[in-house]
Amino acid sequence: EGLLQATKLTPRRYSYLYVNISTAAHLPHSYSLKPNRTANKAEARPYSLISSSRESSNTPLKAKEAQKLRTQRIDKMASYETVLKRKYPAKEHARKVVEYLRMKNPDINGVLFLEGQKTKMIEDNDGEAPFRQRRYFFYLTGCPLADSYFTYDIATDKSTLFIPPIDPESVIWSGLPVSEEEASSLYDVDHVQTTTEVASVLTHPHKVPVWAIANQVSDHISFLSFSSTNFTQLKEAIEECRVVKDAYEIALIKKANAISTIAHTEVLKRVKGAKNERELEAAFIEKSIANGAREQAYHGIFASGEAAATLHYVKNDQPLEGKLNVLLDAAGEVDCYASDITRTFPISGTFSPESRAIYDIVLEMQHVCINLLKAGAVWDDIHLKAHEIAIEGLLKLGILQGTPEDILKSRTSVAFLPHGLGHYLGMDTHDTGGHANYADTDSIFRYLRVRGKVPAGAVITVEPGIYFCRFIIEPYLRDPVHAQYINFDVLNKYWAVGGVRIEDNILVTADGHEN
Repeated sequence: EGLLQATKLTPRRYSYLYVNISTAAHLPHSYSLKPNRTANKAEARPYSLISSSRESSNTPLKAKEAQKLRTQRIDKMASYETVLKRKYPAKEHARKVVEYLRMKNPDINGVLFLEGQKTKMIEDNDGEAPFRQRRYFFYLTGCPLADSYFTYDIATDKSTLFIPPIDPESVIWSGLPVSEEEASSLYDVDHVQTTTEVASVLTHPHKVPVWAIANQVSDHISFLSFSSTNFTQLKEAIEECRVVKDAYEIALIKKANAISTIAHTEVLKRVKGAKNERELEAAFIEKSIANGAREQAYHGIFASGEAAATLHYVKNDQPLEGKLNVLLDAAGEVDCYASDITRTFPISGTFSPESRAIYDIVLEMQHVCINLLKAGAVWDDIHLKAHEIAIEGLLKLGILQGTPEDILKSRTSVAFLPHGLGHYLGMDTHDTGGHANYADTDSIFRYLRVRGKVPAGAVITVEPGIYFCRFIIEPYLRDPVHAQYINFDVLNKYWAVGGVRIEDNILVTADGHEN
């Protein structure tokens, strides 16, 4: 059955929801609401939920074409699932980190030491707090177990994972934990021992340096048997190595994207009948968990109306009645690897003229910026290009006035695009290695989370937006330097739009990119 039939909507008014249910579960991780380019640009018109690689249409896909797309999507899913049948490549990550350290320490030797996150109790309660594994530890072990330890001997290329032993008292409540034998089969390490042995292993005379991370070493751990300790370089090495992803990491992100797409699609199906933002959040989390992403990559944003102008909106509990659009920024996490997808769509099924005009500008910003991505591209320049396109679009609408050059030089466009174009994506939503400079005095670059050239193998988000946030824009209106470039009368027509953001996760390749 088609979604149109299931929701009893007419194809013209609600065509942005027109998706065949048989293919919806296999939508590619990048889908977008694209304009029907045959309509008059001055009109408000419906949008279609389609793959970003296809043009929009107000008619359903033909059966053969739909089946072909469905087969392609299943093949893609099978492809990353095949990769994920192997072990997480922790040993290769350890070697990669050592090679990074070797650039600063040519004669490097010694032992890398890392601790997993500890079990923590909720304050004034006998329940455990939600657990999140330390990413530095996971990168070198692939192990999600709490209260674990890890060592890697550089000279022998041997790794040892220390996991908690069986605690009979705990088994009563939680069942049997992972055994040493099971851990050996699950994780890419050479040896597995229990945590009762870690102290004796570390106190054995080593006469070599130990490399660890400051503030991530337990009080009972002693490094007195080592010739020296280095608490500064290991963290940096892991952060830099995490930028370029291997095939396994890319497969995890693709799986997280695929599940997140299913959840996004479910929200689109339900928005017409929903009364409150929390219903949309519930639908998203339901589909995420049901399809294998038990954890969310971050606190989802389900912002309706003017709340969409709040970049990291967290309430998710406001009524939808009387609002124009929903900005949906949410994604699941799979085995510590994140997705990060944003879409903006009309609640009624049809964008208002003002909303559609802003959406078209943002969509162009994203398409142009994605097409500039390849290994060696300078992210600062691509971010600046997004501002140039935003300025051009806002000038055409009359919101801005003056010359593009003067507006860019004055940084007035920051009032409407205050954040950076995107960030690295991996084990953290805002992943490591971007070298942000939040002390930058140039407001257009202050919140840019990635600076400089992007390498092949990096996964980066491209998420341009235009926002109408009174708290941010009104100071610009009071400042003569900026006020001369903003037409207040035209601006007043756009407050209800709130904000529009479109976000995809892009793999940078040697000669281009993969969405």
